[in-house]
Amino acid sequence: MFTPALHSSPCPHDESITSWALAARGGDLDAVEKFVRALHRDVSRYVTYLGADPQAADDLTQDTFLRALGSLHRFEGRSSARSWLLAIARRAVIDNLRYSSARPRLSDRDNWQSAAERAQPRGLPGFDDGIALAELLTALPDDRREAFVLTQMLGLSYEEAARAGGCPVGTVRSRVARARNSLIESLYEAEGHRPLAAAAA
Repeated sequence: MFTPALHSSPCPHDESITSWALAARGGDLDAVEKFVRALHRDVSRYVTYLGADPQAADDLTQDTFLRALGSLHRFEGRSSARSWLLAIARRAVIDNLRYSSARPRLSDRDNWQSAAERAQPRGLPGFDDGIALAELLTALPDDRREAFVLTQMLGLSYEEAARAGGCPVGTVRSRVARARNSLIESLYEAEGHRPLAAAAA
């Protein structure tokens, strides 16, 4: 089984995060702070891996939380607060990409290696592997990359990823499987080997 090198750090259980979101809806400022702190890293990574300009990732993360806090009165806890927030992050990225495509580009999009370097502290085990994974992810189609990041890197269940991505659960499973196969093949090619299936043929 392919195991990604870039994992988000363990976060509080989704039940706790959802309870903080519900408390924040009622005006509990301490709950607001806990909610934001618990999910800030996941949102930042998600908007980056969706293909947003890494230089705009901080702004998109902030925009996501501003949108979420402004919509908390509509959050009823029917899904986890994390999947609800990532769905908002996805819309923020889409809006940003639409806005960016409608205005002149001032500079080329930063490369994924630089983005990964900024997202992961140096000196940690697996840093080089994390950079390699980030580069390989860029070759995936957007929908497969999104499904892979949500489930394999951010730890959402397939059901939560389906809600965040606005598609059926079966579609998420298919996209993750295809993304995993593509990544494995790319790793074999990068190492100068053929995939097992090809070698057996």
